[in-house]
Amino acid sequence: MISPTLQKPSFYPWLVVGLLCVVGCLNYLDRMMITTMRSSILAEIPMTDGQFGLLTSVFLWVYGLLSPLAGFLADRFNRSRVIVGSLFVWSIVTWCTAQATTFEELLLTRALMGISEACYIPAALALIVDYHRGTTRSLATGVHMGGIMIGQSLGFVGGWLAESRSWSYAFGVFGVVGIGYAVLLALVLRDPVAVASGPVIGVKPDSNISFKAAIADLFSRKAYIVALTLWGLGGIVSWLVVGWLPTYYKEHFNLSQTVAGLYATGYFHTASLVGVLTGGFLADRWSRTNPRGRILVPFIGLIIAAPGIFIASSTSVLSVAIVCFMIYAFTRTFLDANMMPILCLIADQRYRATGYGILNLVACIIGGIGLYAGGILRDADIDLSRIFQFAALTMLISAGLLYTLKPKPEDIPESPEIQNKPVLK
Repeated sequence: MISPTLQKPSFYPWLVVGLLCVVGCLNYLDRMMITTMRSSILAEIPMTDGQFGLLTSVFLWVYGLLSPLAGFLADRFNRSRVIVGSLFVWSIVTWCTAQATTFEELLLTRALMGISEACYIPAALALIVDYHRGTTRSLATGVHMGGIMIGQSLGFVGGWLAESRSWSYAFGVFGVVGIGYAVLLALVLRDPVAVASGPVIGVKPDSNISFKAAIADLFSRKAYIVALTLWGLGGIVSWLVVGWLPTYYKEHFNLSQTVAGLYATGYFHTASLVGVLTGGFLADRWSRTNPRGRILVPFIGLIIAAPGIFIASSTSVLSVAIVCFMIYAFTRTFLDANMMPILCLIADQRYRATGYGILNLVACIIGGIGLYAGGILRDADIDLSRIFQFAALTMLISAGLLYTLKPKPEDIPESPEIQNKPVLK
């Protein structure tokens, strides 16, 4: 049996987080910027609105469907190599996107990007929690999620480059940047190595890992099924708000498209970025004295976020709506910072990446359904205020499910008070 040395983490675990923050930023920037350059693309490659929407949909479908298998690859093989390979391939695909001249070629590159990007998130989060085994785990995860949010916020860069140069120029530039960064990452990113010592509670002997065994083990755990359910319900709320908030601001407060977009993205994502860091920090602090700290912090966050979105969707005062939606954005992301750390408390450590991949699959499917349902409800003349109020109720159900997660001591392989210093290979 092997165990990591039990010391405070060195600088390298935080270097890993920093390196992966850049990858996470590129991950979301490469996938999001196509939505900001619609006019430029249509000017060169004529297509219908339905076809343009399909470019994003096919990415989401492929990405979601392959996420469980991608997570298994990270559990079965070297996590850092999966990360580097994923970045390298999707960066090549990004560069190839710049060479597309027909709708069919664009559609193919978006599908290929879904395949390559699916391998990143489960492997990255699993590698981060491998290095951060004590009271830095949630903050480390939160910092990485912050990098992803920055990538989302920088999506406008694609539109700017497309407008000032060309849409293909934007994809070409970020493709080359990603390829270069993948080479750098291959030189410095490494998996941790355990050092032989004594037996460690909760750590099973090494064995051959199979996808079938991973699925069977995960779904044999009631806590994992509960986590999967609450994550899916949370996905409905998240996609509903992100997808329809600009429309809500515009219609309910008679704002211009530009101003509505600023309130729905600039203010909103700034609050989310601060929230994911705060949620990680608070959970790490609480976990020093309470093993359920990483569960209770996002639980409290959801309990605050629910009335925040309810009030925001019920008021006729713009400033109140802005503040309450920002409160929602701030506290809702406590769960994002802690979902992988929670998974570490309820799932076999051999199957963490696979487990998160399945969470990704559910989030993509449920998120798409949520967005579509929002449009169907609007077609039925149901006001967005009512839809958001329903979302608030859904969030309370998620909070209740989260609170029921009570890992037994034997299910927690790593003490929340211990910080480990992995040995590098």
